[in-house]
Amino acid sequence: MTTTASNSPTNSVPLDVAALRADFPILTRTVRDGKPLVYLDSGATSQRPVQVLDAERRYVFTSNSAVHRGAHQLSEEATDAYESARAKTAEFVGADPEELVFTKNATEGINLVAYAMSNAATAGPEAERFRIGEGDEIVITEMEHHANLVPWQQLCERTGATLKWFKVTPDGRLDLSDMDSVLTPRTKVVAFAHQSNVLGTVNPVDKLVAKAKEVGALTVLDACQSVPHFPVDFHALGVDFAVFSGHKMLAPSGIGVLYGRTELLEAMPPFLTGGSMIELVTMERTTFAAPPQRFEAGVPMTSQAIGLGAAVDYLSAIGMDRVAAHEHELAAAAIAGISEIPGVRIVGPTDLKDRGATVAFVIDGVHPHDAGQVLDSLGIAVRVGHHCAWPLHRACSVPATVRASFYLYNTLSEVDALVAGIREAQKFFGVDQ
Repeated sequence: MTTTASNSPTNSVPLDVAALRADFPILTRTVRDGKPLVYLDSGATSQRPVQVLDAERRYVFTSNSAVHRGAHQLSEEATDAYESARAKTAEFVGADPEELVFTKNATEGINLVAYAMSNAATAGPEAERFRIGEGDEIVITEMEHHANLVPWQQLCERTGATLKWFKVTPDGRLDLSDMDSVLTPRTKVVAFAHQSNVLGTVNPVDKLVAKAKEVGALTVLDACQSVPHFPVDFHALGVDFAVFSGHKMLAPSGIGVLYGRTELLEAMPPFLTGGSMIELVTMERTTFAAPPQRFEAGVPMTSQAIGLGAAVDYLSAIGMDRVAAHEHELAAAAIAGISEIPGVRIVGPTDLKDRGATVAFVIDGVHPHDAGQVLDSLGIAVRVGHHCAWPLHRACSVPATVRASFYLYNTLSEVDALVAGIREAQKFFGVDQ
């Protein structure tokens, strides 16, 4: 695959979506009294192809054992499969295998970094880069998922650091006009989403990383909504840390990834301690293993990691350029169709530049939860509410939104079904025009 960091359309061969959909048995089911399922909630969690299910099943049926333990064949096979998944995933995101830590989700990965900064206060001199206290600043953005907001709030409460943030413009972009005053030599961390889970906005990673490096701050990228949808290369992006979750990219739940540059992981103190992450233990003291094992305490999520590796194989065989191009077409159709409906407003960018296939909207006179119920009655699965981004919704002056999030297995006919469903919701509540 092409290891870029762009969601721009290419001249790649279009996806055979009908053939792809055959790999996802759940997409053939009916819901709500026989309605065909129209699944538009992949931003929350994606569906899994049979290839991922088969990989997990094959491991459980033939090699199920504890990894990095035991001197028997099953343990060796389990360890090889687990580490192979790490290597595949690293190549997929432009990283080295030793730079990827398996976690249970992206939220845990962000907390791992945040708590390492707390623990740095009592660690050795090698952890100096991670020490944070009064007078220091952490910078986030107004469009963050709570997973990339609350851990930093809590770190500030524990250490006395100050939390600052970039605001969002009326059209759903980051307002970086005051970047030089927000990012200063006091800034220790700059944490931000690659793509907004609500607005679909793809943020300018290059600008934020360049300024963070200039002031000596660490960067933490929430890549949950980018890695599944377009080519991403962490080395090329230049970020210090990044996180993403398997369940948003065709893999099982319970597996996530923390990426960290090698020299940073080597200096970073652990968050969780216990078995597997040790080098030497005596009754008086413990020394820790090298990364990534240092940050993988206890028995890992072996079958889930193998499922992630299979999902990476699946996406790599298709090509992320093709996935991005297909989603660009879906986003264009959805934005055009929804924009034509009187009384409906898209919350977020309405142009296709630097935006993904997540479309949030509100309907005049219809609460998002009510709209979601009407759509559900038609077999259309969307998410309603604040999508774990409460401050962002306040900034956009809406209490909640309806969110449709598309993926490689969605079709233009499903976009049409969504547009028709919105009109049906308006009609049901008597607000159609």
